[in-house]
Amino acid sequence: MLYTCTRDHKEPITASEAICRGISPGGGLYVPESLPQYDAGTLSDMVLMDYRRRAKKVLGDFLTDFTPEEIDRCVESAYRADKFEGGHPAPIKELEKSVTMLELWHGPTCAFKDMALQILPHLLTCSMRRVHPDRTAVILVATSGDTGKAALEGFRDVAGTKVLVFYPRDGVSDMQKRQMVTQEGKNVGVCAIEGNFDDAQTAVKKIFTDEAMKQELAGHGMMFSSANSINWGRLLPQIVYYFSAYCDLVAEGTITLGETINIVVPTGNFGNILAAYYAFCMGLPVHRFVCASNENNVLTDFLQTGTYDKKRPFHCTTSPSMDILVSSNLERLLYAMSGGQEEKVCAWMRDLNEKGTYTVDEKTRERIQARFSAGWCSDEEAARTIASLQEEKGYLCDPHTAVAVCVYEKYRRETGDTHHTVIASTASAYKFPQSVLNALGEEMQGDGFALAARLAEKTGTSIPAPIASLQEKSVRFTDVTAVSGMREAVRRLAGI
Repeated sequence: MLYTCTRDHKEPITASEAICRGISPGGGLYVPESLPQYDAGTLSDMVLMDYRRRAKKVLGDFLTDFTPEEIDRCVESAYRADKFEGGHPAPIKELEKSVTMLELWHGPTCAFKDMALQILPHLLTCSMRRVHPDRTAVILVATSGDTGKAALEGFRDVAGTKVLVFYPRDGVSDMQKRQMVTQEGKNVGVCAIEGNFDDAQTAVKKIFTDEAMKQELAGHGMMFSSANSINWGRLLPQIVYYFSAYCDLVAEGTITLGETINIVVPTGNFGNILAAYYAFCMGLPVHRFVCASNENNVLTDFLQTGTYDKKRPFHCTTSPSMDILVSSNLERLLYAMSGGQEEKVCAWMRDLNEKGTYTVDEKTRERIQARFSAGWCSDEEAARTIASLQEEKGYLCDPHTAVAVCVYEKYRRETGDTHHTVIASTASAYKFPQSVLNALGEEMQGDGFALAARLAEKTGTSIPAPIASLQEKSVRFTDVTAVSGMREAVRRLAGI
């Protein structure tokens, strides 16, 4: 299977090359030229598999230049039982009749990013050995909170890599910041920026495509790559857990094989819900996708109108990982829904860059709206959802998951849709103890660990081990830079 660029069809490349590059030289994103197709027989076989075998099946069908032995080694290394609490990397849990939570936060950093970023380092090192054996991969990451820590942990001390993470100084929770600035490892670097996530993401993209910077790195035996979901090697593993959730529902007898479901995802950069859409294109029976946003509701407006407009106030919310106004992975959906018309994608991305807005053609809009619904909720609504889930159902969730539940409840009331629904639960509540405690009626102040202890006491739940262990770790990274200083920060962190 070869991969092409959303903005340029001329030079298809292998999966290994796509994973090494992360982003195309012209700024476009890599997508497979075709998708493998799974029929009822394939899904029936997958029902009998555990998570690791399902991952090997899906990854093997996309990464055709990898050997079966390499796929096996990558999967077994990433999804070891000691890395994921309970042994199942992505368990499902019934919330109520016809609603199932897909819990994606049982990994080493307590967020859904672990599902991809525990395996990406193995995929990348395999790819580098094949394509660029003489280079060190410099992984640049812009994070709104969770990707940064998951990338740092996943790439920690992985030979042939350096990981550099930029995060908005005032745009992550205290616990998310603590996870990053205490990160261990000889090949990691962390720097706060004076700005928001969109500022960090835009600057990282510019650095990626800066020929002078690339040449400077090459002179030191290095090349850029990415751990953000712009990298196909990061997005691909996310497809697995939607197939896995469906197969688990069938195995439990909750649904029958072939029955369609709804999938609800809280998302800012669109990667997590895009993975679900790719699963659908491969044969996963899905009735409707529901995209859930917080007050930074640029995706809601786009999916409802066909116009994407980033020229709006930026809100710092209680769900900071979704505080995003430029959703990078939407470009891949535009490419798919426009029928692979790279000229249209280029024009839309150019308008977004130059004017801050674009409007898709009517046919593309209709195709999108035929599959996607969207909604958003305020911090106050999310807080009420956290409280009602805890009090009425005994289910503790974080603010991002609460956004998804709230938006789904609105969708169900408005449409009367009764299809069985899977809601992506994307982070542990203990990453956001202040917001969760406030939602539960506690106005307690203190550091994150005291808040986490109170949350455990109040709800009768346990602090995840990866969160509890942070208290004993020393702060290693205190750098802060203006956006204009990020290039120099890259040089410093990379040691050049």
